[in-house]
Amino acid sequence: MAMSMKEKTSNSHVKTEWAPALKAEFAREAASPNGCVGTELLSETDRLRVWTIRLKPGARVGFHRHVLNYFWTSVNGGRGRQHLMDGTTVEYSYYPGETRHEEYGTGEFKVHDLENLGDQDMIFMTVESIEGSANKPLPIPDAVRLKAA
Repeated sequence: MAMSMKEKTSNSHVKTEWAPALKAEFAREAASPNGCVGTELLSETDRLRVWTIRLKPGARVGFHRHVLNYFWTSVNGGRGRQHLMDGTTVEYSYYPGETRHEEYGTGEFKVHDLENLGDQDMIFMTVESIEGSANKPLPIPDAVRLKAA
């Protein structure tokens, strides 16, 4: 059975005032939606986008917007913190192989960031479905695309 984040239990779920820098970054994303849902785009077709996220301990990927149906898999597990678009901050533990599926209707989206709270690299694979999603994909810059050797 495919599970979503709705079934995932957080270690911590609080609504606190964000630091001014986080608020400013969130406002910039709202003004110019960031479709980079990973740190590197490994592959892209007219049907799919395959991303990786690799975060060193203490590293963070900034606010980004999910508009396409997708799933992610935690490659090696870890602990992470997310600031969500409703103003809450959540912390999760991930186990190797954990996979979650998310779907969005027309005009629906999710904005969040991700910070590695652990003491080892945290690695995720994310696969977005262009085909079958209710929304069009957001543009992404060439800088995040995997460069051929």
